[in-house]
Amino acid sequence: MHARAPAAGRARTRGPAAVTWGLVLGLGLAAAVGLSLAVGTKGIPLATVLDALTAFDPGNTEHLIVSERRVPRTLAGLLVGAALGLAGALIQGLTRNPLADPGIFGVNAGAALFVVLGIAVFGVSSLAGYVWFGFLGAAAASVVVYTIGSMGRGGASPLKLALTGAALTAALTSLISAVLLTDPAVHDRFRFWQVGTLAGRDLEIVGQALPFLVVGIVGALLLGKVLNGLSLGDDVARAFGRNTTTDRVLCGAAVVVLAGAATALAGPITFLGLAVPHLARMLAGPDYRRILPLSLLIGPVLLLLADVLGRVVARPGEVQAGVVTALLGAPVLVLLVRRRKPASL
Repeated sequence: MHARAPAAGRARTRGPAAVTWGLVLGLGLAAAVGLSLAVGTKGIPLATVLDALTAFDPGNTEHLIVSERRVPRTLAGLLVGAALGLAGALIQGLTRNPLADPGIFGVNAGAALFVVLGIAVFGVSSLAGYVWFGFLGAAAASVVVYTIGSMGRGGASPLKLALTGAALTAALTSLISAVLLTDPAVHDRFRFWQVGTLAGRDLEIVGQALPFLVVGIVGALLLGKVLNGLSLGDDVARAFGRNTTTDRVLCGAAVVVLAGAATALAGPITFLGLAVPHLARMLAGPDYRRILPLSLLIGPVLLLLADVLGRVVARPGEVQAGVVTALLGAPVLVLLVRRRKPASL
């Protein structure tokens, strides 16, 4: 009893700390939005950005840049970052694996395969078309993973889902490579989407993904208590009256909607879903009722800053956000693996 008291005290102190960090991250998000609107190949003063938002002048070139290019790009970054951050927290809680990311359900590979097929078979050449094919592919791959992972004794265990997702990803990646090798024209159109970027997304494309992302975000924020139960293990969760099968389906559906829509909108953005939950856990402790709201804020902050960094380092060109997150995320993954005890991997 005495040994548990300090731990309980530390848990109680996490609440105010999480609120404080939430306010700090809110300010950080506002700053990231400002940078995203102001920084680019052509720097625009914040005062001009505010004028473009509040008193738009169609004859002003800088106002046009802000309204037609940077506002949609920033909105896409906000939505995609929030979705991937939440999806990462959900999948780590669902599988009880701190090194899991949304790609474990085959989301990225499924979206990529359907985009390739859309280009090769149906002649899709617009980003709007990529969004729908990408979302359908992500959903289809996730359904296949969950269906196969649910077979046999024990149902959809975290280990079976992870292994099934890895196997399906390998198979789909091989199919993608086969299609691309036989048709160089398809490869040329596919590679821009594949790198993962916020560039070129207008309000129409963002609007197509918006309903799915809003539903997924709201649904994910309501699953904190469910994830807390699953994190205790199936036996303990059932003892507390939880239906673990239903809980897993709800969490899995939220991951599919969030990661599928985000990947369809921006292409594969790697490492964000892996790193964001770890940062949220460092600030909020193990309670998913706090991890999820913080992940909602951390995700877009990191993605917008990565996008801004990509615009700055290669002026007058730019490095795509997916490349920046991969370059920064690889060392983070190595650090996470090194911090884990060998027996827990």
